[in-house]
Amino acid sequence: MTNQAAWIKEKQGKPLVIDEADMYKPGAGEVLIRNHAVSINPVDWVMQDHAFFPMSYPNILGCDIAGEIVEVGPEVTDFKKGDRVISHAINLVTGSPSHGAFQQYVIGQGNVTAIIPDNLAYEQAVVLPLAISTAACGLYQSHHLALPLPSIGAARLGKTLLVWGAASSVGSVAVQLANASGFDVVATASAKNIEYVKSLGAKVVLDYNSSSVEDDVVKALQDGEFAGVFEAVAKPETLKVSLKAASRVGGGRLAPVLQVPEELLPANIKKAPEFIFAASLYKESPEVAKAVWGEYLPAALADGSFLAKPDPIVVGTGLEKIQDGFERHKQGVSAAKVVVKL
Repeated sequence: MTNQAAWIKEKQGKPLVIDEADMYKPGAGEVLIRNHAVSINPVDWVMQDHAFFPMSYPNILGCDIAGEIVEVGPEVTDFKKGDRVISHAINLVTGSPSHGAFQQYVIGQGNVTAIIPDNLAYEQAVVLPLAISTAACGLYQSHHLALPLPSIGAARLGKTLLVWGAASSVGSVAVQLANASGFDVVATASAKNIEYVKSLGAKVVLDYNSSSVEDDVVKALQDGEFAGVFEAVAKPETLKVSLKAASRVGGGRLAPVLQVPEELLPANIKKAPEFIFAASLYKESPEVAKAVWGEYLPAALADGSFLAKPDPIVVGTGLEKIQDGFERHKQGVSAAKVVVKL
């Protein structure tokens, strides 16, 4: 076997360079995956354009993997050769090219890897990994929302979570996981995506562009005990509205995907000092990783109670199409995710 990758050769290097890469050996708790599809996240092209996060060069970007396990490392008992899986690549934490998604063979961490059913195409499944870890951190880590862990057929708790920006890939997962934790979800999205978010299990979906959205959210949140806000967008203009609405119904916890200026935070809403950092899941919260990735997700995907959403926009096949995927993503996507098949 030989390996190739789409390398970023230097800081802000463009385009990505297709070249040989090592054939890696999985270590303890790791698996070697033959990639069949990758998806593009904002962090990928932002890292290329702006290098906002420290990284050594040359290196390999990418967070989302869908493929087939070809080798398991020591201490791995939940996977075997031939398993079809998705996995969250953690290069941004380790700095190792072996952990970057944009290559044919990549090392995955066993506790942020999940078996997928045979009827789920790789290009559909690959929309999930980074979104799963991001949503799981925000919903379940003790310093964020600290919700009960998800389960199939969870009892309803009479509590309500606000998910702002629910048609995004992270928002789509957050709605489904919160529902699987027994929470009713009040969500916001653009008008064209309201039915899509309802299909994910949200109880109420409101148009965040409506002039009355703050009052509409407050009204919708009256039906159950308010648990907090998952901010899947965290832009200042949306934060002002979502946090004011949450404050009006008693406040609570906030889990944002981006940093929140302190001046926007009402006195009765609390958040962790840091925003959600998805890659912290595999090392800092192993109990959450096991519950979500190892126990809930494979079973829920298999029985159809959890959906691999949003749908992919496949821009082509081959490592050379990843740069095209960056450019397509920059044009904007709504209730969709840019995917490249390998």
